[in-house]
Amino acid sequence: MIGHRSQDFKSLSESLQPSLKDLFGTQRPVYLSTSSAWGVMEGAIRNLVVRGVVNCMNGAFSDKWHDVSLKCGKRAVKCQSEWGKPIRPEQLRNVLEQEAGKVDVVTLIHNETSTGTLNPLEELCSVVKDYPDVLLVVDTVSSFSVVPVHMEKLGIDVMLTGSQKALALPPGLALFAISERALERSKTVSDRGYYFDFVEFEKNATENMTPSTPCISLIFALKDKLEEIAEEGLQNRFTRHTHNNQLLRNWVKKQGFELFPEPGYESRSLVCVKNNRGIDVAAMVKTLKQKHGFQIDGGYGKLKGQTFRISNMGNETPESISVLLSALDEVLAAI
Repeated sequence: MIGHRSQDFKSLSESLQPSLKDLFGTQRPVYLSTSSAWGVMEGAIRNLVVRGVVNCMNGAFSDKWHDVSLKCGKRAVKCQSEWGKPIRPEQLRNVLEQEAGKVDVVTLIHNETSTGTLNPLEELCSVVKDYPDVLLVVDTVSSFSVVPVHMEKLGIDVMLTGSQKALALPPGLALFAISERALERSKTVSDRGYYFDFVEFEKNATENMTPSTPCISLIFALKDKLEEIAEEGLQNRFTRHTHNNQLLRNWVKKQGFELFPEPGYESRSLVCVKNNRGIDVAAMVKTLKQKHGFQIDGGYGKLKGQTFRISNMGNETPESISVLLSALDEVLAAI
């Protein structure tokens, strides 16, 4: 352990910035927040929303962002698709046209893990660019380092992720970057709070510090992970995730299941499988864990039992995926 106000910590924090900026696609500093990503997601609402916010909603986590907006006392408007359907550019444009002058922030979850749906990020960013007074906040928690996301090229104002998904680290660390115009907006908001105050993060970042006591152990782990990503090569990492995801998709088809998301919008981080065979998902998940030591998800929220989810993100390899699928084959043959 090192002192969190020491030169050692400053040096550690500074050493991360080149790699993080490359991963985020920004020249701005990447902030380290001792929290889950939800802390930053709520912080973005408190820092940036003055008139109102449009919440893009197509799953459990994006739906929750709408609830968070309301609980922060903000005027929140829905841009909603059915679970498993993407947010379409024309949908968002229609809402922004109807709410012109009444909203100044859009929130979007790039990869909705509850349904395994990957939203068309580039097209949605293009829509928001046509509304210069509207800031775009994007959650890349389960797409970060799985697919390319270039913050500045896309015009994203706040891009955030967490440690526990594709980075394959323990939970408790959020990473985020903000645009200059998001920083300037934040400075005008008087009730933005303290713990997630973007202005405080910016002020401390100039000294390679954090506003509050950081989770130093996780930051050491992040340094190790960034070195691992550099050794693998970012493009190779993208390719590995795509290949692993295809292995899962092939298995889904072979077993007679279907993917839950609308075709063409499937996640590359995981598969959300529709239980079209009508199996006992809870029994499958329980047996898989007890007999083989693997844990998969038996459906999230209102999709529990109707779907199940298998992750291929982070440290997974074709070998680890193959062992899991062999175990699943054995379990399914017995139920």
